[in-house]
Amino acid sequence: MPNNQGALAVANQVTNHKQASTADWLLVAAPGVIWGASFLFIAEGLRAIGPNGVSFIRIAIGFATLSFFPAARKPIDKSAWPGIVALSILWFAFPLSMFPFAEQRVSSALTGMLNATTPIFVTIVAAALARKAPSGRILLGLLTGIGGSVLIALPSFSEGKSSAFGIALIVIACISYGFALNVARPLQVKYGALPVIWRALGCAALMTAPLGVIEIPRAHWSLVPVLSLLALGAFGTSIANVILTVAAGRVGAIQASGATFLMPPVALLLGVWLRHEHVAVISIIGGAVCLAGAWLIRPRPKVEPSPAAVAQMRHLVADNLPSRNTSERNAESGADIRSN
Repeated sequence: MPNNQGALAVANQVTNHKQASTADWLLVAAPGVIWGASFLFIAEGLRAIGPNGVSFIRIAIGFATLSFFPAARKPIDKSAWPGIVALSILWFAFPLSMFPFAEQRVSSALTGMLNATTPIFVTIVAAALARKAPSGRILLGLLTGIGGSVLIALPSFSEGKSSAFGIALIVIACISYGFALNVARPLQVKYGALPVIWRALGCAALMTAPLGVIEIPRAHWSLVPVLSLLALGAFGTSIANVILTVAAGRVGAIQASGATFLMPPVALLLGVWLRHEHVAVISIIGGAVCLAGAWLIRPRPKVEPSPAAVAQMRHLVADNLPSRNTSERNAESGADIRSN
């Protein structure tokens, strides 16, 4: 009986060793909240400076902030630089320049909600690059997400060409993210997330500087836009990535990716509450549908036993083997006696 109880305890350890604490899930939630608030910060920053200035300042502050983390300065191979330059365009310079222009035409809440389509585009690009049709579950998720994005955008098309153009900019930016995250994955697996992001931000700052720097002298600064741009760069472009990297190390990359599901509701709440933005009910429903689609295509976590649990289980099995062998020998001895 004691050995059975020990085996049960180890089995529970094997099953539960990946359960995350409240602190772990707060680490997962924090980047989603920060990224959801980023669209509010963009809108506030636009009150002081033009779109190109917003993009350059957030990227430059993000690069400077990430420079304080030693892990970001980890050396990489020269062969990684072509991929990093591609990332600097696809992940930072291009999409982060699209969002400020879009928010001149549509609300920050709607911009944040449409970012729920990013996992859908990541999956579409991955399937195209692999030249492999997605499974039935993933295909259902893609169709659900596309349907949700149509519902989100539908009211804006009736508001005129300006709103429709803003929607198009957001979708193009999310498609760029779809390519970027597929390019980033092998680089991040080999070198870690922070060294790749830090270098990509540095390249993106150089790319956005020519158009961004000239807008700074023309800006009309006040406290709220300044604080918003500082928060946008330091937290939204830098620290959120650091927190997500820590969270992925504690709960796993798949679970940590759940942070993206918080972005649309946070952007919606802040836009409506603080900026008094109007969002059509059908767009809110579409955001929920998009999140359902993203959930369907989310990779399923694999539960793996911890090394300590495996070692303890093997030890218990080894302890039980002699008792079984003894029973077998006794049974054989009894059979021999009866046969005699």
